[in-house]
Amino acid sequence: MPEKIFIATELYDAWPALSTAERVEGFEILQRDDADDFFRQLGARSRAELILALPSGERRLWMRLLAPDDAADVIQEVPAEEREALLTLLDDATRREVKGLLDYAEDEAGGLMNTRYSRLRADMSVGEAISYLRRDARQREKSVYYVYVVDAEERLLGVVSFRDLIVAPADKSVKEVMHTEVISARDDLDQEALSKLFMRHHLLMMPIVDAEARIKGVVSVDDIVQVVQEEATEDIQKIGGVETLEGPYLQVPLLRMIRKRAGWLAALFLGEMLTATAMGQFEAEIAQAVVLALFVPLIISSGGNSGSQATTLLIRAMALGEVRIRDWWRVIRRELVTGLGLGLILASIGLVRILLWQLLFNSYGDHYFLIAMTVALSLTGVVLWGSLMGSILPFILRGLGFDPASASAPFVATLVDVTGLVIYFTVAAMVLRGTLL
Repeated sequence: MPEKIFIATELYDAWPALSTAERVEGFEILQRDDADDFFRQLGARSRAELILALPSGERRLWMRLLAPDDAADVIQEVPAEEREALLTLLDDATRREVKGLLDYAEDEAGGLMNTRYSRLRADMSVGEAISYLRRDARQREKSVYYVYVVDAEERLLGVVSFRDLIVAPADKSVKEVMHTEVISARDDLDQEALSKLFMRHHLLMMPIVDAEARIKGVVSVDDIVQVVQEEATEDIQKIGGVETLEGPYLQVPLLRMIRKRAGWLAALFLGEMLTATAMGQFEAEIAQAVVLALFVPLIISSGGNSGSQATTLLIRAMALGEVRIRDWWRVIRRELVTGLGLGLILASIGLVRILLWQLLFNSYGDHYFLIAMTVALSLTGVVLWGSLMGSILPFILRGLGFDPASASAPFVATLVDVTGLVIYFTVAAMVLRGTLL
């Protein structure tokens, strides 16, 4: 492998772990062609950090290398006070395009689109269209899969692929070979909904239109892959009880990391304090039968784990469009059966464990079987309850207009901990009344 390629590959692999100074030093070692390719491979955040770290005389070169949508992404990543300075580095035409893109929210289709795309008029002949596109393609930095047919007011009339043009007779008009049923998206559509459109229709590129059906730009599948990755990362972080980090783990400043994690952790801690309150309500029962305290961690952790499983599965199913709000009753029925089955499995394990320990070590006294039944029945109830709570909470949040991913696994586990104690000691009071209690 040539040394310069090896250096570029090494630099890309090491990039997340390098300091800003080390990144600049490594980047400036690259040959010009390799540096261009390397720069295009970087994400918007890394590009922005690199551009700001470069000498001011070099920034214009790298900003002008970017397509308008990529330049807009970079500008959105820099501090507000730096944005105008980067805009002035662009040529007039690109600057106007970038400002138009910056008017859209970052998570809207309009904020993702590339304003440079191939277009044709319906009255052009196929031969004229091919000649035009051959010249036009040289100016396109991104792959072009489809060509969009528009009228004089830029309203979208149809779409034609390069293949359709190549196989069609040269004297045919574009109107005769184009497809009029075009799948498009509004410029204000949320990026998550846009990604679902791509997946549903298996598209490589999609036109973005305004309210009057005028085409404003295109979004390619490459852009959507990044969106899907960002949305999945955000959901996973929320499920884990962490605010969105908005950057690679190793690059997030420590104080920001603490702030992002402290809010949920403090809320969960306050929630867990209710567990201590609940145990205080059953202080007399614990004093009479100390053996009950031995199984508290077992009971509440089992319920929390089952609830975390259910909520994680439901949140992901909702994100993929597999489950909708109208499916709530089907989900509850499913979780009733699933939770009962899981509860019986854990109850059987718990029952065998207590009986075995009693046989081997005589650990639980004369009323060991009643204790075993208490634990088994409690496990069944708590796991069933955890599964139901874990599946219902995402529906409640979605119905209230919140992100279901906010129903984090730690939050569900905390909720089930408190209610699990109530179930456990209620069962104990019924089963052990007249013996240990």
